[in-house]
Amino acid sequence: MPTDPVSEPLDTIAAWLRDARSIVILTGAGISTESGIPDFRGPNGVWTKNPAAEKTATLQHYVGDPEVRKLAWQNRISSDIWAAEPNAGHHALAELARVANVEMLVTQNVDGLHRAAGSDPDRLVEIHGTVHFAKCLACDWRGPMEETLDRVRAGEEDPACVECGGMLKSATISFGENLVAEGLERAQRAAATCDVFLALGTTLGVYPAAALPEIALSSGARLVIVNAQETPFDRYADAVSRANLGDLLPALVAEVAAD
Repeated sequence: MPTDPVSEPLDTIAAWLRDARSIVILTGAGISTESGIPDFRGPNGVWTKNPAAEKTATLQHYVGDPEVRKLAWQNRISSDIWAAEPNAGHHALAELARVANVEMLVTQNVDGLHRAAGSDPDRLVEIHGTVHFAKCLACDWRGPMEETLDRVRAGEEDPACVECGGMLKSATISFGENLVAEGLERAQRAAATCDVFLALGTTLGVYPAAALPEIALSSGARLVIVNAQETPFDRYADAVSRANLGDLLPALVAEVAAD
């Protein structure tokens, strides 16, 4: 059972989910920290400890400085993401979709762990892309990241596109780069028609993803937030918890399925 109390009893939240005709879930880095992937802005976050590392995730710096690109490729090789496995929170969300009306799971994470846990890819929007593919910034080429990382391991510090010679990066959305319009629009439509919105492991500070709970609230949905730190939306939420997602989510889903 979760060790941190929620502002509403677990069975009350479970009843909201059980009765919901449409549930939308937004997850952030906090759900993957229990899989060994550090977040970015938390007390022990990657960018908190090393602010200069944020340059590798900023398109302007990435495009304009080959040294930033070389560092980014080395960081990709050594990333904790490759050894990470879905945790109890990821598996619980996949199970929730089997026992309740989950319309869409939107994740800000690029680690692919929701897919690995068995979440339905047709109802999954990876709004910030995925690290498991590389893409060319000059043409439409896209391929498995591991193939490009093999080139880096073989000595190419800043590999170029095999199709056109253009600049490569991970198929993630960097700061200064537009989200994929189709995914964002699907998420916005789902948020506008849901009756329960779960915000899990996200600071709700990065837009446009942070606008999704706003859309849900304006349409009359209940908002449930589980995050280690306070968020700007806590005061508007129907329930708030600081519990570990790996503890709370399995307990919550078991409660939903029990009735």
